[in-house]
Amino acid sequence: MIIQNNRLGILLMVLTVFIFAVQDGFARYLGGIYSVLMLIMIRYWVFAAFVMVQAGLTGDFRAAVRTRHPWMHLTRTVLLITEICVMVLAYTRIGLINTHAVFAVCPLLIAGLAVPILGEKVGWRRWVAIFIGMIGVAIILQPDGGVFALDSLLPLISALLFALYSLLTRLATRDEPVFVSFFWSGVLGCVLMTVVGLPFLVSMPLFDVAMLMIYSFLALFGHYLLIRSYSMAEASALQPFAYLQIVFVTAIAMLVFDEALHRNVIIGGAIVILAGLFTVIRGRQKNQGKAMRVAQR
Repeated sequence: MIIQNNRLGILLMVLTVFIFAVQDGFARYLGGIYSVLMLIMIRYWVFAAFVMVQAGLTGDFRAAVRTRHPWMHLTRTVLLITEICVMVLAYTRIGLINTHAVFAVCPLLIAGLAVPILGEKVGWRRWVAIFIGMIGVAIILQPDGGVFALDSLLPLISALLFALYSLLTRLATRDEPVFVSFFWSGVLGCVLMTVVGLPFLVSMPLFDVAMLMIYSFLALFGHYLLIRSYSMAEASALQPFAYLQIVFVTAIAMLVFDEALHRNVIIGGAIVILAGLFTVIRGRQKNQGKAMRVAQR
């Protein structure tokens, strides 16, 4: 039985996004030297090994991984591995700060796409917030801000892919345990990334091997903490704290990689984040209102 504890869930979310920010720093370093496909392939080897062990420890491997949605999991996996590869490539092209500033639009895309995919209703206020958030993205991407036109599309594409992945995950977990989705993401991702990444496998110095192992385990540990945080607290309570990743990433980018923080990125990023927070808070209010109406019947 899982005990709800919003305070502990929030603390775990803050730790999660800090780990993800550090992970992104490792990805930025390694992606500037080696093929992104090779890096993500090895990351998925670690991921697959972990979920296989976890499934084996349940005592009933087949029951633990049985799924009603094999094609949905395959689609989810393709979306996720493509998103990760595009995101890491963006780190090396336009830097951590610019990438995360644009990627912050992801919750707004999830809110908008939930209408056709999940059949959810989005009121006019949230549609306005989504529109304002896209204006924030446009401010970030203005030419004099240092983000090149073609490369700036990378984090936007990544945000769209992750939004689609997130919505399909919601669909898959409506009638299946979360671990099933986690398992198939790891195993299918390992197979697919091995096929495309193996030709790019090269020898690495011991130091870079250590960096790659740390990167892979940070990614795994971060996702584990993310699941734990969502199991302890409501998603609507946690989502505002997920934006702290931008703060952590910005600090790492400026201190370690000497990246610059431009005015347009600050202004546009603030608009995107505020629009995203409004969307999350408004969604929470709508859900609470719906729950109260049901309880009163």
